[in-house]
Parts: sequence; C-alpha cells; structure tokens
Amino acid sequence: MQTSFPVLGLAELAARISAPLAPFQQNYFAMYSSLFGGIITDPRLMLVPADDHLVHRGDGVFDTAKCVAGNLYNLEAHLDRLEQSGARIKLTPPLDRSALRAAVRATVRAGGRRDCLLRLLLGRGPGSLGINPRDCPRASLYIQAYAGHPSFMAAHPGGARIITSRVPVKPGFFATIKTVNYLPNALMKLEAAEAGVDFSVAFDDAGQLAEGATENFGVVTADRRLRVPGPAHILLGTTMNRALALAEELVRDGSLRALEHGDIARTEALAAAEVLIFGTTPDVTSVVEWDGQRIGDGRPGPIGTALNARLQRDQRENSALLTPVWG
Repeated sequence: MQTSFPVLGLAELAARISAPLAPFQQNYFAMYSSLFGGIITDPRLMLVPADDHLVHRGDGVFDTAKCVAGNLYNLEAHLDRLEQSGARIKLTPPLDRSALRAAVRATVRAGGRRDCLLRLLLGRGPGSLGINPRDCPRASLYIQAYAGHPSFMAAHPGGARIITSRVPVKPGFFATIKTVNYLPNALMKLEAAEAGVDFSVAFDDAGQLAEGATENFGVVTADRRLRVPGPAHILLGTTMNRALALAEELVRDGSLRALEHGDIARTEALAAAEVLIFGTTPDVTSVVEWDGQRIGDGRPGPIGTALNARLQRDQRENSALLTPVWG
C-alpha cells in the first residue's frame, strides 16, 4: 500500500508529464485553450483546471462536430447549438462567432488530420471550488481535435443491435440542453456494453421513445412514414435534422409517404418496418434487433440505407455545408 506521497514542484511535475504517451493519448491531435490563449499539440498538456466549474460542477455545455476530407461539415449548426445551449444556462463563449469559427479551423490545422472529430467545451471557467457560478470571472473554451471512427454501417454493414435502457431520462429542460453533465448518458453506454449490444435507447415517463446515450432515434412505419420524437423531451441532433432534410427527397420520389415529429410508443417502435439511429459518429444506422426481437426482416432496410448514402455524399459534396480547413 502506498504511504508516501511526494509534493511536486513545477520541475518535478514537468518531468512526470514528459513520460511516454498512453495508448489512448495517441488519438488526441490538438487542443485550443482559452485559458492559455493558444493551441496545444502535446496530448500530455491537454489539461483542464480542477477548479473550472466544467469539471467539479458539470457547469458547462459542449458540442461535437466532424471534419471530413479537410472540410468541417455543417459547422454552423454545431456552433448554433453550442451558443443556444450556453444561452440557456446564461453562459457566453469568450470568443465571438467569427473568432470561434477561426479557432476551430486553426485547431484542426494544428492537429494535421483531414479526418477527425471536434469537441467544443464551453465552461463557466475557473474561480473557486464552490457552487456559485458568479465565483468564476471568465468563461472557458476548449476545442479538441481527436480521432474519430468509421461510420457505423461501414464498419458493421449488418446493422446494429440495441436494448431498452433502464436509466431514467433527463427531464425536459435538461434533455434539450447539451450540457457536460452526461452521467445518465455514460450509464446508458455502459449498460449497452455490459449487454453486448451496440446502443441503448430510453423511453420517457409517458412510455414514449426518447433518445440514446448520444444518438437520436426514429422509426419507419409499415405505411412508409418516417417519424422521430417531438422536440420537447430530446436534444435535437444536427445529424437527425440533416437526415430529415435529405429524407424530403425520398418523399418526393415516393419512397416515403411523409415525415413526422410525434410520440412513438414502444409497441409501435418494435413493430416498425425500420428503426434508425442518427448521430455525428454513427451517421444513419439501421437497427436490426431490439431487446432480442428482430426489426423488420432482420436486415438494414431501404430507407436507412438510402438516407445513410445521401448523408455520406452530403458530408463530402454539399459545398453549402462544408467549411474548408486549409486554404
């Protein structure tokens, strides 16, 4: 048992920080810190102060975007949501919109990867270890470029298996803000991992479909209607919103009859022709099994397949939603 705990000065701490990178740190490419006023490329220095309310009170918001082939995809929608979430808890970024956009691009360039994910963390900032946000004189902003994963269907073309979560959903006010308080979400992901499936999804207190740990869900009914939960009790995902816009093409060509927001009961979800997952990392993912029950014919369906293909093209070819990082 350890009984000796040295007091470390700056020199001793620097020596310990210089130890070889842990395997997971290889995936961290660059981080902007408003506290340092610059970008860090050594993962060992990508640190957040313990007295930032972001850390010890969960007092902050975040968003996650992606860079695809050197272009930031749908960046403005992510910045909109970050600012809107911040405004809901009376938190303003320390950079204006133009500077925030520039900081994101500069961080990706410093990381040197044309394909990566971006995590934007907006915190109350350091100030005290107390509860009062007014103890923190200046908001903090951290932007991290890190390794992503292939689209779920590219890595798992057979589709996803999911379970119904036992973790209580967040109440409406907190469900609709992308806060850093993700304990319920983390427990949902742990729940799925322990069950040996890919995702878990929750139902609200009224028995209506809510959302996953980091994903939105929707169903394609037997009569070809794509329905997603209403906005009152879920966080509206940028990927889900974009997929719905792309789904309008499927309505026009007759593949779908309609797009709807509304309640989705468990019986309706399990009887759906298709169940779809939407998210920045999974893109559009088809569910083939739910709580051990087959969805549809147990294979990815035509609507999910078509929507995912359209989203992949959108991420690479829709110049209106692409922000070049270089040039």
